[in-house]
Amino acid sequence: MAGRRCFIRLLSSLPFVCSSQTSEGTHHPTPLYFLTLLLDQCSSFNHLSQVHSFMFGRGLDQDNLLLSKFINVCSALGFKDYAFIVFDRKQKPDLYLFNTMIRSLCRLDSAKDAIDIFNRIQVMGFRPDTFSFPFVLKAAARLCAVQVGRGIHGQVTRFGLASDIHISTGLVHMYSTCRNIDDARSLFDEIPHRDVVLWNAMVAGYAKLGYVDSARDLFESIQERNVISWTSLIAGYAQVNRSVEALAMFRRMQLEDHIEPDEVTLLSALSACAQLGATELGEWIHSLVGKLRLRKTIPLMNALIDMYAKSGSIWKALEVFESMKSKSVVTWTTIIAGFALHGLGKQALELLSRMEWEDIVPNGITFVAILSACSHIGDVELGRRYFSYMKSCYHIEPQIEHYGCLVDILGRAGCLSEAWNLVRDMPFVPNAAIWGSLLAAARNHGDIGLGEEALRHLIEVEPQNSGNYSILSNIYAAHGKWGNVGKLRKVMKDSGIVKVPGGSSIELDGKVHEFTSRDGVHPSFEKIHEILIVVNEHIKTTGLLSKLSIDLWEAEE
Repeated sequence: MAGRRCFIRLLSSLPFVCSSQTSEGTHHPTPLYFLTLLLDQCSSFNHLSQVHSFMFGRGLDQDNLLLSKFINVCSALGFKDYAFIVFDRKQKPDLYLFNTMIRSLCRLDSAKDAIDIFNRIQVMGFRPDTFSFPFVLKAAARLCAVQVGRGIHGQVTRFGLASDIHISTGLVHMYSTCRNIDDARSLFDEIPHRDVVLWNAMVAGYAKLGYVDSARDLFESIQERNVISWTSLIAGYAQVNRSVEALAMFRRMQLEDHIEPDEVTLLSALSACAQLGATELGEWIHSLVGKLRLRKTIPLMNALIDMYAKSGSIWKALEVFESMKSKSVVTWTTIIAGFALHGLGKQALELLSRMEWEDIVPNGITFVAILSACSHIGDVELGRRYFSYMKSCYHIEPQIEHYGCLVDILGRAGCLSEAWNLVRDMPFVPNAAIWGSLLAAARNHGDIGLGEEALRHLIEVEPQNSGNYSILSNIYAAHGKWGNVGKLRKVMKDSGIVKVPGGSSIELDGKVHEFTSRDGVHPSFEKIHEILIVVNEHIKTTGLLSKLSIDLWEAEE
């Protein structure tokens, strides 16, 4: 209330002068100047409405420059509908005001409105300029409306603006975002003079679509790279789970170009660390976060929690969590998921209670983590209760991920009929994860019929996954059905399905080493093999290996 009274007093004290120059020739600030400063202090709808009333009462709401500032502030504070109404009531908007409105809407979930306003520019007798096109192209990209983008591209050519670097960058971004990467590259190749922003747009376009090798080739051609160039490639590698290459690029960025990573770079690097379980490098990035004074950045702290949890350091993850003064629902969900991942279901459920006590409303992803915790506890009744609770208490409709969690809970507990009925009656088409849960349950409880049914559906959704065949083969072997094992292997051979070799990784001195079964390309392969022979002989001679257990699936090979 005190802040509101203070704001009103500031408005009341504004001078109402039409001229900015006195008889002595000295200049005094005008109301426009004061209003511009005051708009920067607005933090609520009450503030905005008071300023607007002040402007309206003095006819200042028709000043295009001031109105542009007002619309920008409205959009930044999330009141885009109010900004739209104010703009619509303007009697004679100029091109600058049109561009301001398009820019404001293209950043929000109102991209269609931005395109509609762009189309009104020419109706009003104006010609779109080099600011209009980049803004509306962002809106088209946000909607993935490639046909709209092509129409805008045609206008760019018609107005003779095809050589403008900012518009060209917008077109490359639009085409790549709409997954028309070949069109983006053709346009990129036609541009004779490219700046680093355009290069980055093309690299990011490839990387976001998973074409990281093409992104890498283009990246190596950039003469002057910046942090965005490196981050686009690092994020691309992390996105397609090529984490070793992501971290290699992260190191190279600092050693080769001496570029300081930003928040987005660190987020991508932490994602790669989490995938690999690279704790040492993750801890180094943690120290870098402190050094760069980014500890108040919630997404970055969430990524640190996720990295520590997935790298096996759940208590370090909790330490980061407890150190945060501000926590989002993502923060709570990440630590709950971390405890569930470590089988600490009881602690995960306690965190949910604490989350509710602090008036943080859980979302659908939070309940995926909670149901996963119930699965680790093995408490079927608790799983059923939370599955119902999310809808009855928080009005969250269960999605296929929640059904998958409940199927997993029931399957682990041996409630196979109930799990099967749930899959049959749920309002979604079962995906590979759900059929995989049923197949795993069939293996654990020796149900051949359910295993065969699950595999039949898995062959339809992921026909080349050899692991599914392996599980059913083990079920047959456990029941002595060797004929069925042979038939299954023949089906695999006839279908060209190759068993994917197992792999593992280890972090040593901040570097991650990956190993794959029957792969002899590691530079230290010979030395590793010699040590393994020594270890194997030691196990045999000391009697630690009482029985040699060879998996029947591997024995044939």
